[in-house]
Parts: sequence; C-alpha cells; structure tokens
Amino acid sequence: MKFLYQIFIHLLIFGMRIAAVFNYKIKKGLAGRRQSCEIVEKTFKKTDEIIWMHAASLGEYEQGLPVLELLKKEFPDCKILISFFSPSGYENVINKENIADAIVYLPFDKKKWIIEFTSYFKTKIFFTVKYDYWYNLLEELKNQGAKTYVISALFYETQVFFKPYGKWFAQELRRNINYFFHQTYHSTALAKSIGLENSVTTGDTRFDRVKEIANRDNSVEFIEEFKDKQKLLVFGSSWEKEEKIVEIISNKLQEIKIIIAPHDLKRIPELKKTFPNAVLYSALKKSQVLNLKSQIIIIDSIGLLSKIYSYADLAFVGGGFHGAGLHNILEAATFGIPVLFGNQYRKNPEADNLIKNNGAKSFNNEYDATEFILKILNKDSTETLNKMGENAKEFIYSQPNATHLIVEKIKENSTLENPVV
Repeated sequence: MKFLYQIFIHLLIFGMRIAAVFNYKIKKGLAGRRQSCEIVEKTFKKTDEIIWMHAASLGEYEQGLPVLELLKKEFPDCKILISFFSPSGYENVINKENIADAIVYLPFDKKKWIIEFTSYFKTKIFFTVKYDYWYNLLEELKNQGAKTYVISALFYETQVFFKPYGKWFAQELRRNINYFFHQTYHSTALAKSIGLENSVTTGDTRFDRVKEIANRDNSVEFIEEFKDKQKLLVFGSSWEKEEKIVEIISNKLQEIKIIIAPHDLKRIPELKKTFPNAVLYSALKKSQVLNLKSQIIIIDSIGLLSKIYSYADLAFVGGGFHGAGLHNILEAATFGIPVLFGNQYRKNPEADNLIKNNGAKSFNNEYDATEFILKILNKDSTETLNKMGENAKEFIYSQPNATHLIVEKIKENSTLENPVV
C-alpha cells in the first residue's frame, strides 16, 4: 500500500501541473511550493526549535490558530512555522499580521522533498488540523523525534481508514501520531475502533476563537447609521442562490436592511447589476455625503464580515446550497443571532448541533428559506427570532475550552524544556 501511496503522490503532482495551465490559483500554489525550502532556509537555523502548524486551507487555519497562539505563549523561545496546502488559505494569511516567523506552502509529500524541507530546522511540536494527513511527512517527523498531533480531528465513516483497503493508513496514523484531539465523541469512537487509542474528545477550537471575536471591539464605520434601528439581515459569504433570496426579500420587506458579503469579491460587478440601488461599502467610505438610505449595502472588502454580524438580527451563511462547503456559521452564532443556511453540507457537526438546539435552521432550497425569513422577520415573530438567537449564543458558550485542554495535554507530552507556567 505504501508503494501505491507514492504513486498517488506522483499522480497528484502531475494532475496539478496539468490543472495549473487552466487554473490561476493552482498555478500560484505550484510556484509557491518551489520557494518553500528557500524561505525556511533563510528564516531558520538548523538548531531552531519550531512549533509547526499545518492547515489545508483557511478554515483549518482558523481552527488551529487559538492553539498555536497559546503554545507560543507557553514556549516563547520557539519559532513558528505555518504551512498550507491550498492557495485560498495561504493567500488570505500571508499578508496579515500574525505570530508566524514563516508561512509557506507545504511541499508535495515526496520523501526526498520532505527530508530536504525539514532539514533546515528542528521540529519539536507539529500539529495538523482536522484531517489533512501526509504520510511521508508524518513518518519523517516521527523519525526526527518531533511530537505530532491532530487537533479538531474529525473522523467519519466514509474515510479511507474504514475501507477494506484502509488498514495501512490507520497503521501509519497509529505509528506516527502522538495524540488525536477530536471534535466529537463520535469521531473519538470511530478512531478507537481502528486502534487509535491515543484519542480524546476536546471539542472544536473554533468555539474558543469565536468567543474571543464576540468580546473584541466589533464596531464598523457607517453600519449603525445604515441600520437606523431597523432589522438587519446579513448574507455572509453568499453565493448565487443566497442572493436570489435577497431579491425576493428586498421587494417584499422594504423596511428591512440587508448587507451582502459575497464569498468572492470578483462577483461584485454582477451583484451591482442585480441590485443597482445597492451601495458599495467602499463608496460609503469615500463619499462626503453618506448615502445610507439605500436598503442594501454590498461589502466589497475583506475582513469585515465577522464584525458586521454583531449588528445583525438574522444571518444567512452561504455555501450550503452548493455543495462547495458551508462557510463559518459560528462567527454569526456567537453574537446571539439565528443562523440560516442550505442543507447541502457535510462534515459540519456544529451545524447539526445548532439546529438541534434551535439556534439555526437549514433549508432544502432558496424558496423554503425565503418563506421562513419572511415569516420570522414579521413583527409578530420577534419573540421567536430573539429566542433562536439566545439558543445560538447559549450553545456557543456551553462548549468546552478546547484550546486549553489541548495545550495542557501537549505540555504533558512535550520534550520542550522550561515552558512558561
């Protein structure tokens, strides 16, 4: 099976090189990987002790960041490395202020490339987030004496480990991972069923992250004036089907204020055609005379959405109608507002749990969603709206502090000397 895995890696590299001809993001990722060794060689000395977080993409980065930040406080003499597989993660983080000494693309999992990359520093703690496993990397780190972990782990029945041909993959995880920190009890039980006894349920670190978000300064210029004491409906990380809902709602409930934050800023011109009377947020900032009488604002900049949720009375989060992956619903729920989304999501236990606790609701299609929104934003449904929001917030704050549980276990298992207490 190891031989087949090596073949898979070669096919992956070949496939991505072909795809790069047609896809700009993949092309950037390939170019970035060619620079990874150069970056770490320039940044680190061979004797530097490194805490290394690997995240497949942006969502996993957000899950891992609370743990990385706390580890940095506990072990301030260590340097920090963050690696990504996906350009969407790398591109969103590389230019932001963060605690990392180096941010790179993870080299493809060919053994000789991994050996070269890891030779420029001394990995003391490595953790990957959720379920991004690269077996040559894990084996090499174990051989070098690094402590390796998986945080916010999420196992599900259709993964390769539970297939008849998946024994080798499970065996590699048993050999090379020191500890698995699972999001759910179900995930822990699945892991133990294949011999991963070094598993414990600690919860999802994203809850810790959004609790921090709720307690920061979330003011956004012009939004309070725009809302003007009306109900505000925020469509976060929206796709086309969510925006169809906006078309209907804006015509039927003209007293409602609406903010659209599209998942891709390249779609702003299309949105402006669909909603010609909407105001771009950037135009508000540039204008001397603020046009806040419009019903709709389109957010055409990155980094505001999690703050804008703090003004909302109701949030609709995109991705659930498209199978592309439901975007972050916890950033909205932490502010005590009901969260709505499409039902084509998977691997999102927080969505199921929010629904179970009556703080969220999913829909088969945009028409069912529209009908519900029209009903719950009616003046007679204010009590129902508020109760759903309370339920959402109670669910967020009922979750354990996964970050501290994980870091305490890592400290117990670590070979690092003199951690800060």
